[in-house]
Amino acid sequence: MFKIGDKVVYPMHGAGVIEAIEEKEVLGEKRQYYILRLPIGDMKVMIPINNSDDVGLRGVIDPKEVPTVMSVLKGQTSMMSTNWNRRYRANLEKIKSGDIYEVAEVVRNLLTRDKEKGLSSGERKMLENARQILISELVLAGELEEDSARSLIDGVFA
Repeated sequence: MFKIGDKVVYPMHGAGVIEAIEEKEVLGEKRQYYILRLPIGDMKVMIPINNSDDVGLRGVIDPKEVPTVMSVLKGQTSMMSTNWNRRYRANLEKIKSGDIYEVAEVVRNLLTRDKEKGLSSGERKMLENARQILISELVLAGELEEDSARSLIDGVFA
């Protein structure tokens, strides 16, 4: 169980800080919720505590893991399906996993594909979403500013 002030990652949305733990009544049922503030996009999310494992809520990576994430970004592009639909679904599964290394892989593969062949509007949106998720975790893990984290990623592909 997390506590107020913990830095966590909510898959598909990114990293944030637990601001509060509140009991709320939703649809006639009282439950306890983590109130999560996502710094990028300044969004607040309520996550039922008893569902936090099911949705994949996890702690932010340790600052010592940031270089490993960067090495994934610098690594070789993995084999991707030439079929747009299969490629999209495979990338979506990686993002949904909440694993920062898989999200970094999606960012790397889509940025590389964009340079080589361009991306469809759906894949471009997915790339932007995956980048935001990656940036949000790097911001909280490395205690960086958003612009610094963005520059760190962009620098790999410059």
